[in-house]
Parts: sequence; structure tokens; C-alpha cells
Amino acid sequence: MKKINFLLLASIVIFSSCKKNDDDDPNIIRLETDLEISDFIWQGLNQYYYWQESVVNLSDSKSENESDYAYYLSQNSNPESFFNSLLHPDDDFSWIVDDYIELQNMLQGIDNSDGMEFGLYVECNDQNIFGFVRYVHKNSDAESKGIKRGMIFSEINGTKLTRDNYRDLLFNNENNTYSIKFSELSYNVNNECANIIPGQENLTLVKSRIVKNPVHISKVIDSGGKKIAYLMYNQFLGLVESENKDYNSELNDVFSNFLSNGAEELVIDLRYNPGGRISTSINLASMITGQFNNQVFAKERWNSKLMNYWNENSPESLLNKFTNKLENNQSIASLNLNRVFVLTSARTASASELLINGLDPYIDVIHIGDFTVGKNQGSITVYDYINESKDKNPNHMYAMQPIVLKIGNVAGYTDFPNGLEPDIFIKESLLNPGVLGDSEEPLLKIAIDQIMGNTSSSISTNNYKEIEKPNEEFFQRIIIDDKIIE
Repeated sequence: MKKINFLLLASIVIFSSCKKNDDDDPNIIRLETDLEISDFIWQGLNQYYYWQESVVNLSDSKSENESDYAYYLSQNSNPESFFNSLLHPDDDFSWIVDDYIELQNMLQGIDNSDGMEFGLYVECNDQNIFGFVRYVHKNSDAESKGIKRGMIFSEINGTKLTRDNYRDLLFNNENNTYSIKFSELSYNVNNECANIIPGQENLTLVKSRIVKNPVHISKVIDSGGKKIAYLMYNQFLGLVESENKDYNSELNDVFSNFLSNGAEELVIDLRYNPGGRISTSINLASMITGQFNNQVFAKERWNSKLMNYWNENSPESLLNKFTNKLENNQSIASLNLNRVFVLTSARTASASELLINGLDPYIDVIHIGDFTVGKNQGSITVYDYINESKDKNPNHMYAMQPIVLKIGNVAGYTDFPNGLEPDIFIKESLLNPGVLGDSEEPLLKIAIDQIMGNTSSSISTNNYKEIEKPNEEFFQRIIIDDKIIE
């Protein structure tokens, strides 16, 4: 397995140049810590950031004069502002956190949540907000309270949701218990927007630590004598050691079940999948196919200094190939399909797009749904390691998730800023969302009709104004597996 050794050592001269006689002065200690963090940010982005050469303040020459470099860092003591000041205008997806444990949990599908996944829409007055429940996680508080896909909510703790308050009401991490009012919608004449009809039902939801299984639904549907496998897959996860979970192995078990049940066709539902690990995307592609073992699935492009390194030391590291084995040496259960049906939405991103794009040169990928996000860029987690044993700096808990590469398929197709275009364009309907995994659920029904040769099916849809949740772009990611840099 490819590994990368991220070793970012703070420069001793920076701290000594700012040190005064009174070592016990808390303001001085704080200044040194700020400089450590700023140095960590600059060094990490200078080394790994995809656009490093295009950002003037990330030039290698910036750190050549130690005193000038120290002064530069001292003028940028706010980590978040400093980090953002070094980002390229084309970068919408790099971010920094002040608690790497929360970041690690997020990347492993661990969250403090009531288990309700929802989208947010604007009423006809363009001010009031309502939520649409997309799905509910198993073994969550929302599931135990009977919340279902398609339910509409409009009030939190007795307060109507608006553009001005929805962030504070819905994404306040300080309160784990809150009440929610469910409502109904009244649609305007042209079905271009909707208004809330306040309901009477209030439920109290409680957030707690939940571990989100990426396989939300897996089943084999018998339609007209044809066996159609259906997989709703919501995050590209791998080994999660803290939970003793190997999600790649569990995904492989799903495909073993598809094989044993004689699946002839496959529908993969990526509507709510924001991405995840490249290795898992490769594994899933190999489970879908199987006939392309060791052929190139995707190609990576890093910044120039790292491209030079890979080309000189390990050019094969830039090539991601189909495989027939998991990391634990388990044989992959492959369907050997020549086509696959993929359901998407405007929330389908990163490793999900990589799966579609990587498979496209090899098999027929029938893409049904909305345009995807348009993120073909990969990131890594960069910690402030203080030694080769990978001990993290005890003075802070900052970590970065910078974009470090672009990734394309074997044919070289890498740029789709407006998202991947569906073969059959259709948005989910709030009027008729259907039950996920049911053969009559609107998007799945279109896929089944295509498989059965019935191409005349149509469904109702809507163009209601949807708004992004705070920091939603942070969840759209391609995570690079470890590589070795000596």
C-alpha cells in the first residue's frame, strides 16, 4: 500500500528570534504558539498544495530569509484567516480545522447527530426556509422517533426557519436536544415554489454519537424475471480502526450477496454521497467490473515539485489501477458487468464522480439524475508532526485538508467544473419522493424501466430553490491514501 510520510517540523530559528527574556510571560508563549501554527500552515501548503506555484506567498523564496519569514508569520497570527489568504481563487474545497479529532471522525463517518439527513429549500417569499428529510440513519434517534423520508419541517424550538436564523437553529452544536415541527407544503400554480402549511406535530430529537454505515440499502429486485441489484452507497469509507470496521470488506460482502442471488444488472445510488477514499472508489469499480484487473482506472496530477518527485522515484504511484484484492488480501467479488446505472443529485461529489468518470472509458455508465457537483480534486490530511514517529504538536490541534491533486480517467478527462452531465436529467421531486430502494421510487423506477426496455417513463419533478448548508463543501471530498515520500 502506498504511504506518505507527512513530516512538518517547526523552524527553531523562528521561535528563538521572537523569544524575550521572560519565559513565563503568557503573551510570549501565545505568540510562539501562533507562529508554530502559521509555520505549520505555510510549510504544509508550500509542500503539498496543488496551486502552490500560482500563489505568490507560497513561493519557495518566501522562507529563504529566516528573519523576513518570521516577521511574515508574525503578521498572520489568525490561523483560519492566514490559511484562507494562501488559497488559490479556483479552490473551493480546501479547509482547516482547529480540532483534528473532529476532522478524523467526519472522515470516518462518525458524527454527533440525531440521524436525520435533510435538504433545505426556500418558500415562495424567498425568506422562509423549510427542510426536506432525504433519509434517516439506522439506529438513530430520528429513526426511533418515526421520522421518514419526505417529511417536511419548518420550525425549530418554536421558531420559524428563515434565511437569517436557520444556521443558528439547525447547526448549533451547543444544544444536543431540540424540538422540531413537521408541516406540509402548498404548491403554487406552476409548481415553481411552495409555501408551508404549519402542522401540529412537534418531536424532540436528541443528538448523540452515531457511526454512519456507508451501505444504506442493498437488495436484489426481481423485475420481469430479471435480477437487478440495487445499492445506495453514501460515503466511500475504508478501514475505521476506532470502530473495528472494515467497510471495504463489508462492501465486498454486499457484492458477494449480489453474485449469489444471480444479479444481472446493477443500479448504484450515489445521490447523497459526497465522496471519500480513492482506494474505495477503485474497489467499488473493481466489484462492478472485474475484467479490467491491473488496468489504469485513474491518473493523478500533483504540483510540479511533487510530480517531479513521483516521476523520479515512483511514476507508478500516479496511476490508480483496477484490482482483484482488498487491502486485507480478500478476493474481490466482481459482477463482470459491461454497464451500470448510476443515480445522482446536485450533492453527488468527489469520489462518487471519480467512480463515474473512471468507469466511463471501460463500460457503459448510464447516468440518471442531476448534474453532479464538479469536483475532480483530491485532498490529504496534513498534521503538524514534530518528529518522524508522527507525534503531533502538543501545543495545538490544528490540521489541514488542502487540495493536493487533480484526478482524471485513463482517457485523460479531468475537468468538469459544472459537474458530470447525466444521460437522463431529472431532479428529485418533493411532491413524490418515494421510498428509497422501492422499485416504484421515481429515480430507481427510471433505471429499472431503462433496463427493461421501457424508455417512455416520466416523473414529476421540481425546481424549488435549494440552499447549501454551512460548510457543506467540506463534506465533498476525495481522500488520498497514504503514499511514501522519503
